[in-house]
Amino acid sequence: MTTESTFIAALRALATHPAARGLDDDCAVLDLGGEALVLTHDMLVEGVHFLPEQDRADVAWKLVATNLSDLAAKGAEPLGVLLGYQLGHDDARFLDGLHEVLDHYGVLLLGGDTVGGAGPQAMGLTALGRATHRPVPARSGARAGDRLWLTGPVGGAMIGLEALRGGTGGDSTAYRRPMALLAQGWALAPQVTAMMDLSDGLLLDASRMARASGVTIDVDSAAVPLACPEERRQEALRWGDDYQLLFTLPGQAEPLVPAHCVGRVLPAQGAALLVDGAPPPDGAALGFEHR
Repeated sequence: MTTESTFIAALRALATHPAARGLDDDCAVLDLGGEALVLTHDMLVEGVHFLPEQDRADVAWKLVATNLSDLAAKGAEPLGVLLGYQLGHDDARFLDGLHEVLDHYGVLLLGGDTVGGAGPQAMGLTALGRATHRPVPARSGARAGDRLWLTGPVGGAMIGLEALRGGTGGDSTAYRRPMALLAQGWALAPQVTAMMDLSDGLLLDASRMARASGVTIDVDSAAVPLACPEERRQEALRWGDDYQLLFTLPGQAEPLVPAHCVGRVLPAQGAALLVDGAPPPDGAALGFEHR
């Protein structure tokens, strides 16, 4: 079976327009006169991104928020969304959650499509935004001498899913209803040399930023803030679904929003990613990848 990374590599031969950014970024960025349109599309699949028995209002929230998180990583202001939805379990609750999340972020539903079908439920959302700063931040701008920053803790979604699965009554909010950090993205866009959101795990996403930028990133694992017990630090660095903003700033620059310095950018070495000064073991999982 084709893996996510090999499939995307094959798609690059088709995505030749500069707006596609070589499929190395969170979003496409299309210049339109004096404006830049920022576009992204993400999907959720039952049994992969949400539990079959999960409240569909929470699923609707996650679908919208995760797409808006991509816009946040580009410092973009949301203009609207297009929904692709497979009819399934408790569509009324999905509509309740969709209304709630669109109202929370002040985002318009502009259209989309619905289908029926058997098997696990799947849905997708296209989010459209307007750049608030140009050039629009990319993953590819990190430079040797920069420092690596993170807006908040990781591991909360990991703990949240466990609470949801186990019915323990623990707080599952971070997994069910992640937040898109739009205001932070707007503030950071004029400052950063590179920026992306964390969806697949800090280590994997940092390695993607490093490869896109042609540098090596050294993550200081002890400096990463946690929303889980300390003994699960290594899992939290790889788990994903945190939707914090990961960004780089030059030298001694300080971010305009609360954030934690979690590493540094070095000239390109043999490995794109170092953890505490050493490359991860060969074959070690850095985060979540579809297969």
